[in-house]
Parts: sequence; structure tokens; C-alpha cells
Amino acid sequence: MPAVIPAEETAFRALIEEYRDRCLWFLKPGYQPATVEEALRVLDTIQRHGDVEAFKRAGALRPWVSASFSARCASS
Repeated sequence: MPAVIPAEETAFRALIEEYRDRCLWFLKPGYQPATVEEALRVLDTIQRHGDVEAFKRAGALRPWVSASFSARCASS
């Protein structure tokens, strides 16, 4: 049975893909953050260089990223 991906993770990955060309062009294709620091850096870059909608979406995902990635790192 395939693992269930939380809606927030799907939204996070979609945000990265949607703003990859505009805000994250310097990252290699297919890059996905592996640590909380990397994830927050990506969100910060999207907020700084994206549009208002990107700013809002990235801001809404920050609490989830901090909690989710921290939990993943702690369990590793």
C-alpha cells in the first residue's frame, strides 16, 4: 500500500514546482529540500522573489515545514 502524503507536503512540493523557474532557477532541476533549514530557505526565497500569492502560500506553509521537517530529523 502506498504511503499517504499529507496535504501540506503536497502543497509544499507544488509551491516549489510552481515557482521553480521564477524564484528557484539557481537550484538543480528536481531539487527538494532535505532539512528544515533548506526548506525554510526555499520558502524565504519564494516569498522574496515571488508574487503576493507566493508570499501568502509560503507563509502559510512555514509552521508545517518547521514542525514536519524537525520531526523527520529527530526520528532519523
